[in-house]
Amino acid sequence: MPKNRFPLQPLLKHIPLLGLCVALLGLTTLAFGQTAATGGSSVLGPAQTAKLLPASVYFKGQSATTQIRNSGGIRFADGSYTLAVMVDTSGYSSDVQQKYQAYLISEDPIKIEGKTLPAGTYGVGFVAGDKFVVMDVGAHDLLTVASETDAALKRPMPLKVTAADNTFRLYAGRRFIAFSR
Repeated sequence: MPKNRFPLQPLLKHIPLLGLCVALLGLTTLAFGQTAATGGSSVLGPAQTAKLLPASVYFKGQSATTQIRNSGGIRFADGSYTLAVMVDTSGYSSDVQQKYQAYLISEDPIKIEGKTLPAGTYGVGFVAGDKFVVMDVGAHDLLTVASETDAALKRPMPLKVTAADNTFRLYAGRRFIAFSR
């Protein structure tokens, strides 16, 4: 039997396993840091919201297809959710399209830029004049707040939810609003 010329060869077969362990440790640390910074709440991306959001939603007398790849949300420490998803508004009139870009679902009341929004389902959008508007399912304006622009955001996306200090942010590109419970 030939002698093994490369004594480290038996160890090399374990390198992929070692790499996986290091990666999992890093992800666990990142997830714990995100959860700890938000009081036990977790930020959800499209992979997690895909299990929770419907394929289409009702708004202003029509059904609109959701864009799950452009979704996000929060699972609060007590198990309740606030979710947002971009919608295809191509079937709506231009005046509705200007204001209605996403669907917001909240199981509990939330505060958007300090204003209280009851639990429910809403049409939302970032509109001209750096404003964020929340509408009921009949397209009636319920709440309007100022939105901000995050010029330092490295990778803007059509819709994204992030944690920031003791609040969360709902982004549409670089524009965002802060919300909390």
